[in-house]
Amino acid sequence: MDEAGLSAWARRLRQRLDAPEVSLGLVFMSPKFFPHAEQVLEILRVHACIPLLAGCSGPSLVANAEEIESAGGLVLSLYYLPKAKLKGIRFTQDQVATAEGPHFWPVETGVAPADVNGWLTFIDPFHLDAESWLRSWNQCFPGQPIYGGLASGQFPEPLTQVYLQGEVFEDGGVAVAIGGEVALTGVVAQGCTPIGETWTLTRVEHNLIKNIANRPAYTVLAETVQQLTPEEQLKAKDNLYIGLAMNEYLEEFHRGDFLVRNLIGGDPNSGVIAVGALPRAGQTIQFQRRDAETASEDMDQLLTAAQEKLAGTTVYGGCLFCCNGRGKNLFGRPSHDAALVLEHFGPLGLGGFFCNGEIGPVGTRNYLHGHTASLALFVKK
Repeated sequence: MDEAGLSAWARRLRQRLDAPEVSLGLVFMSPKFFPHAEQVLEILRVHACIPLLAGCSGPSLVANAEEIESAGGLVLSLYYLPKAKLKGIRFTQDQVATAEGPHFWPVETGVAPADVNGWLTFIDPFHLDAESWLRSWNQCFPGQPIYGGLASGQFPEPLTQVYLQGEVFEDGGVAVAIGGEVALTGVVAQGCTPIGETWTLTRVEHNLIKNIANRPAYTVLAETVQQLTPEEQLKAKDNLYIGLAMNEYLEEFHRGDFLVRNLIGGDPNSGVIAVGALPRAGQTIQFQRRDAETASEDMDQLLTAAQEKLAGTTVYGGCLFCCNGRGKNLFGRPSHDAALVLEHFGPLGLGGFFCNGEIGPVGTRNYLHGHTASLALFVKK
């Protein structure tokens, strides 16, 4: 490893940040850096003058408008967040296993719900139950957005790294509490377009949907597909999903109002469809289709809506968490998601990585997603 070169690069990066100080550094490293990770973290902290440094490993990285896929590398993003109150936290599977009640994580972390506006998090997927962690975190910090992702490594070896300050961990996770005069907002692009009408679930057992609007669920799904054009039917083949509305009280439903989950299968004889979620009777649903075109359209429309919502608001920077299944694999060209973010919000400092699972809010709760681009934006509160 070229220590002198890395030190000089970190100093140049610090000089490029037109700010009196660095508030936060986020670092993402490809697996080739695993043997040198502690050394790299220390060099970056010292020479870029970073008071709080966090991140994780990923074979594909995001640097501003460029997505660096499977080429190996290191991305360091420096942020100046005026009057922010930040705290880095390490958590483990042992804590997750014993987490119970709304006060567990505030006590464990020393962070009161009233003192935090949102969270960034990076998790090792092989040694921590991220779904259980999210459930308990949602309970302890209700309504606060969490953005982040599950670290990636060098497959098939089940090894990833997460970073906090100068320490390297091969299990558990790290979180950064964002408080003070800075908040987190963003976009969770699940890559789907709605098809057909919205419906109400009328009979559900566990993950099996038996009736939609008092009719066999499979019949409603089949009719929805049959009403598409032949071209759309072809696109929908093997690309169907279900969207579960997170707020039944909306007068109209739009992109971003649904939590998208897999359609596992259906039985035309019994009329039952199985989904990768636990829906409930009375919940509003809409079937969804996913492909490269709809994923691009979805991302563009959600970024446009976010841009309009944030008009006049100071945006300090962003962090992008992309599914490993996006990028060139999905769009047929590099840097689709990152370039689109900068097209809407640039010039903007943007770092990130490709994940084994993406974390972001839908409605007022946070979820673990797949095939998703989750964008966190640091904004003035």
